[in-house]
Amino acid sequence: MTKADLIEEVSRVVEMTRKDSEVIVEAIFDSVVKSLRHGDKIEIRGFGSFRTRQRQPRIGRNPKTGARVEVPAKRIPYFKPSKELKDLVNGEEVKPDVPTSPAAL
Repeated sequence: MTKADLIEEVSRVVEMTRKDSEVIVEAIFDSVVKSLRHGDKIEIRGFGSFRTRQRQPRIGRNPKTGARVEVPAKRIPYFKPSKELKDLVNGEEVKPDVPTSPAAL
């Protein structure tokens, strides 16, 4: 699915113009990027969480020449899917969090 496909899907589901849907999708992506840039963790229940990880500096190789290259330390975005998303992707039923014991009610 591309960003354009996502915009079309949002437009169709909420019955708004494509332009309005594009603004919504862009606002969500911008918010995610801004939060990650500030080092915040983003958690979307039932979907997953986004965070950044720190990579240490290292020595790499230029694949074309074989020369050694210093790769600086950097932060990379990381996504961890929720259990519900994993189950849905694998075609398993997602069980709602419903208490089963009478004491929990």
